[in-house]
Amino acid sequence: MSHPRWLDEDQQRTWRAFLAANRLVFERIERQLQADAGMPQAYYEILVRLSEAPDRTLRMSLLATSSLSSRSRVSHAVARMEEAGWIRRRSCPTDRRGQLAELTDEGMQVLRDTAPGHVGTVQEVLFDALSPEQQRMLREVGETLVTHLSAQPQWPVDGDAGPDGPQATPAAATS
Repeated sequence: MSHPRWLDEDQQRTWRAFLAANRLVFERIERQLQADAGMPQAYYEILVRLSEAPDRTLRMSLLATSSLSSRSRVSHAVARMEEAGWIRRRSCPTDRRGQLAELTDEGMQVLRDTAPGHVGTVQEVLFDALSPEQQRMLREVGETLVTHLSAQPQWPVDGDAGPDGPQATPAAATS
């Protein structure tokens, strides 16, 4: 039976600071998106990913993978946004079992209207508190953790990617 690898005092402080910072940052972002647009952060992320995709369209499975979410969770979110007119779902022409999610013009407008408040909140709660060097270090730590923990490549997709996915190797996640 192996013994647990307990955190030393410095690791414990780092872990607790990481947890608290994450909770505080994401609570503020969630609150802003709910107040300004009536949507959770997960919906905003889906809108962004579709807006950045070729033809504003992605395969549902790629949308789930790239957003680090389950297919059922993304399917539920897309269904709600489809009801609102922000996304349209259609069959994949290359695979009868697959489905595509496409950002509608209305969904793009919602994203354009919501983005300034969201970006302002991200600036305020994250970047205003950090020096350029700390921002670089935070990015490096994030990229290292994504590489360490991800079984599959994340966002953004480099190269010419169609709705079925990347034609080139995806880069580390940034959203």
